[in-house]
Amino acid sequence: MGRIITEVSVTNRHNAVRRITISVMVETGATHLVLPLAMKDQLGDFFSQREATARIASGKTVTGLVCGPAMLELQGFPTAWGEVMFLEMEEEPQPLLGYLPLEHFGAAVDMLGHRLVHVQSLDLF
Repeated sequence: MGRIITEVSVTNRHNAVRRITISVMVETGATHLVLPLAMKDQLGDFFSQREATARIASGKTVTGLVCGPAMLELQGFPTAWGEVMFLEMEEEPQPLLGYLPLEHFGAAVDMLGHRLVHVQSLDLF
């Protein structure tokens, strides 16, 4: 299976001058936009912040910070609002774009074309 890498811009709604653009890997097994904890300082303090437990791909359970609201931008898709999960990442960090922000963007994964595509309609059931 191929990997989909894209760029996402994140702006702290509580402090709109705090903005980063980062390369992320699309991971439909993840829930949130997941960034290294070291990047939280670049975005500043958020209006809301809470600790959350997450299970990572290795099966290990870790604790991270879920912060928001954040304005999320993905080229070619409508702006979305959501939360960002910050985790302490070992070795080379791999930021992830999970299924919740993908749904907010109205984006779906084209597995054959290895790209993101626009969702034609919303599922309401």
